[in-house]
Amino acid sequence: MKRRDALKLGFGAAGATVAATQTGAVEIEQWPDSAAEGLPQTGLVFPDTFQPSIVVAPSPYVEPFTAPLNIMPVAQPIDPSTYDPPIDPERHQRFDEFTPQKHYKETISEFRWKYHWQPPYGDGTPDVVGRGGNPDVGSWHWGFNGITPGETYHARYGEPVFLRRENYLPPVGGGQIKFAVPSPTIHLHNAHTASESDGIPQDFFNPGEFWDHHYANFPAGSPGGWSYDNTEIMNTLWYHDHRLDFTATNVYAGLSGFYLLFDERDSGDETDPNPRAFRLPSGKYDVPLIIHDVMFTAEGQARWDFFLPDGTPPTVAARPAPVDVGNSQDTPDSYDSNRLQYTTQGMIGDRITVNRIIQPYLDVDRRKYRFRILNGGPSRLYRIYLRVIPGDGSDPYNDQLTVLTNDGNHLEQPLVTDEVLIYVANRFDVIVDFSRYQPGDKVRFMNRMGMRDDGAGPDGYTLSEDEAMGVIEFRPQPGDVADPSRVPTTLRKLPEIRMSEVRRKRLFVFDYDNGLWTVNGRLMDPNRVDAKIERGSAEIWTFRNEGIAWAHPVHTHFEEFQILEVNGRPPSAIERSRKDVVSLAPGAEVTFFGRWRDFLGKYVMHCHNVVHEDHAMMIRWDIVEPGQGD
Repeated sequence: MKRRDALKLGFGAAGATVAATQTGAVEIEQWPDSAAEGLPQTGLVFPDTFQPSIVVAPSPYVEPFTAPLNIMPVAQPIDPSTYDPPIDPERHQRFDEFTPQKHYKETISEFRWKYHWQPPYGDGTPDVVGRGGNPDVGSWHWGFNGITPGETYHARYGEPVFLRRENYLPPVGGGQIKFAVPSPTIHLHNAHTASESDGIPQDFFNPGEFWDHHYANFPAGSPGGWSYDNTEIMNTLWYHDHRLDFTATNVYAGLSGFYLLFDERDSGDETDPNPRAFRLPSGKYDVPLIIHDVMFTAEGQARWDFFLPDGTPPTVAARPAPVDVGNSQDTPDSYDSNRLQYTTQGMIGDRITVNRIIQPYLDVDRRKYRFRILNGGPSRLYRIYLRVIPGDGSDPYNDQLTVLTNDGNHLEQPLVTDEVLIYVANRFDVIVDFSRYQPGDKVRFMNRMGMRDDGAGPDGYTLSEDEAMGVIEFRPQPGDVADPSRVPTTLRKLPEIRMSEVRRKRLFVFDYDNGLWTVNGRLMDPNRVDAKIERGSAEIWTFRNEGIAWAHPVHTHFEEFQILEVNGRPPSAIERSRKDVVSLAPGAEVTFFGRWRDFLGKYVMHCHNVVHEDHAMMIRWDIVEPGQGD
């Protein structure tokens, strides 16, 4: 029996019906080797007269800041004896060195979700959002264990985790969501994880199958264990779909969530007696916030907006014959690329959601909070700032934020700033101290970043106070509460950059060719290795944006990096951290130092404007044994 056959679950032949339900295949030369050979796709450059729905068909209006924030529950471990079939340790690198101490299970399914309590999004019952209220009302959605975003994981360094994900999605043609493909692969961004558990784009699993993930939870370069002075510790990670050619649509359909890592310094306990603990706000005062902008139909259904020029909605189609894409379980790809299906610039919505609720509110105590802000995409960029509307009628004003982290990595010292620039997949942990506000005040995160209507990048304008987009409103409550939390004066030191370790320098040029996005003139080919990196080595990479009208949040999997230069200048205070996303602005060039350690196998680097990723701005790179690199 092939291993992929052993992955079939016992809940029926859902996977077996997929091919029979697919129609309307589109022939396409899927992976031309280089731009020199030509990119043979036609009809991808949309006419100048094309206008997205954000311009011509806005989403139904609801009153902002009247729906309560959805706060995802913390995932709870399960008994591993309930896995059927049991765990196969041979499938995972270094499994016996990092034996799982906690086990989890997720089911991925389709359900209704209320983005707001007001019609057409909800059933009209005040404050009832999410899965609450009338089960026949709400936008059709995908999610984990019946919610979206999925449950928040609280993991610890030195405590390996095992997670099984089971695919209960309906086959193509059998569900309500037509624009996404029901064969996800879930990436834990940016965990230090072996390739077979990374959720790379090729490692999808079909309806009726499951995928096992082993998260070793040790600091990069330190498999022997954690130490107080380790400089490779991360904190705010997230998980999301990464399906080859369908990442944008599958994440948009609902497949995202948080994974938080703690250690003895960032311990998740604001009363921690350990003198070296940070004692940052914890418990209900540590709030993850994932921002997604969404478009809706007049009926309140989330829709994938960008259609073919003739208005035809994008649909998932079957290939004439399945193709080998390098899936780790030998599963061929039966679904056609969506590269012909819709405009490739980007996808922006006109309703800002936080934790999948439209412009929610949160009642807060008058004390410090830690907010973990994540831009979940698909394409919109944000400049988030703090706007205060006093309850006594005095003039509104802008206040400052205290930034702790960048891309899930602590800064060396907290940074007080007026705003944070958040590209897709960027994460910033910030502190807001509500003790300085009064009951009745309204404190809001606002967005002042102007975007092109097609979603390809910023439009070059900063939105005025009247134009700025509300994200979430905080409402300080009466009464005094204890606040044992603190903001340390120092956080974590950065790793030392040793140029003597550098084995190779590489240049990656991000460009646009005949309607598709390229890296070094090529489209993504999952079976082509674009870089062979020797395990244990360091390299210097330069990313160059050849465009002057689009932006690319470029993400490289597996290891963090440290920026050396941005357009020839040293990194700013907020850029001077460990990172996993480069905010590659129009015309920009960024150079960084990175290391690759501990595991072997295939990984990817790509634009995290996930519409660009799918069309097809991504490369595969492999970690190989010393002496086998290119």
